[in-house]
Amino acid sequence: MKIVKLDANSKNDLLVKLLKRSPSQYTEYENTVAQIIENIRAGKDRALFDYTKQFDKCEIDEKTIEVTEEEFKEAYETIDPALLETIRKSAANIKKFHEKQKQRSWFDTQDNGIFLGQKVTAIEKVGVYVPGGKAALASSVLMNIIPAKVAGVDSINMCTPPSATGKVNNAILVAAKEAGADRVFKAGGAQAIAAMAYGTESIPKVDKVVGPGNIYVALAKKRVYGNVGIDSIAGPSEILVLADETANPRYVAADLLSQAEHDELASAILITTSSELAEKVSDEVKAFTEKLSRKEIIEKSLENYGYILVADTMDEAIEAVNEIASEHLEVLTKDPFVTLSKIRNAGAIFLGSYSSEPLGDYFAGPNHILPTNGTARFFSALSVDDFIKKSSVIAYSREALEPIHEDIERFAKAEGLTAHANSIAVRFED
Repeated sequence: MKIVKLDANSKNDLLVKLLKRSPSQYTEYENTVAQIIENIRAGKDRALFDYTKQFDKCEIDEKTIEVTEEEFKEAYETIDPALLETIRKSAANIKKFHEKQKQRSWFDTQDNGIFLGQKVTAIEKVGVYVPGGKAALASSVLMNIIPAKVAGVDSINMCTPPSATGKVNNAILVAAKEAGADRVFKAGGAQAIAAMAYGTESIPKVDKVVGPGNIYVALAKKRVYGNVGIDSIAGPSEILVLADETANPRYVAADLLSQAEHDELASAILITTSSELAEKVSDEVKAFTEKLSRKEIIEKSLENYGYILVADTMDEAIEAVNEIASEHLEVLTKDPFVTLSKIRNAGAIFLGSYSSEPLGDYFAGPNHILPTNGTARFFSALSVDDFIKKSSVIAYSREALEPIHEDIERFAKAEGLTAHANSIAVRFED
């Protein structure tokens, strides 16, 4: 990994380079995605089946596009029982964490006849996308569906690409059933996003689409936004480790590689105040990489987006951490809880030597669908909040409205909206 002194120039160069990974920068794919979406809107199932044959090398039709109960049964019969137990333990942790996020309606009544409140309602229909490319992410199934179930969503449909034989990964199917998906469809890519956003003969239209995916999926979500809601437009995975001289270099190296193996665009960054740690981590990264199964992906990721930045002070390091606003942030300092108080921007924060990033990916309970590409400055992890909406409730009696009606009319007239003023005034005509 490249070891660079942290200063204004190196920090800015890094931020520019990371920003280039954003889905918003890949404009050359937008026309392709737009064409796919329009073809799905016009051709519905027929276009969806054609794209599945083209991209997934799989023949499907209206009879085989939906996963059947027999296919779910087969998945349960063939999955490793130990993995099934792990999925269930993880699901329980995720549910327990997200249940603490639930919001409730509230109402306030005043003696003069004023009734105000906020009604919290779950979104009715949600579509979940689960990728099936370089890794079958059963964990993402749990992370998408369980918060929706906790929120009270009525209908949860899931799309995931099939293999060339028309099958869906067994762990993904079991996770979908355990999490509570109502229906699962064999559809992937931008065409699946379009199918959920606009509906086809086989796949019902939903109100919101959530879930990660490749650049085509990200751009498709961006394009259908407005017709449906979306969670976010996710970019490649990221990890940033903030460490001082007390950190274990083997732990740091292993954690950096846990994200570099995702894909060639993943970023793995260490910011440290220790030059000695920087050198040791670089050596450990080289040694680990030689032994790992996804060596080629890791090497490309680190070549382009792997950095070790050495800062003069911890305050300087923390300032850079907040500017980068990484998806995953590990804090491996002498007192990580003190450091935590200075962190403003990160998707998920992992504190201490035994809280490595995969703990959050799979088991702890907090959601692993997180803001990327610096959007942690204004976005949050996927949560129950993403599956609810809030309606204001207002009720005034005549007695409550009478002493303030002239104020409202005055405000409306000042804005030139005389019909607004009249709507109030007519209630107090002689």
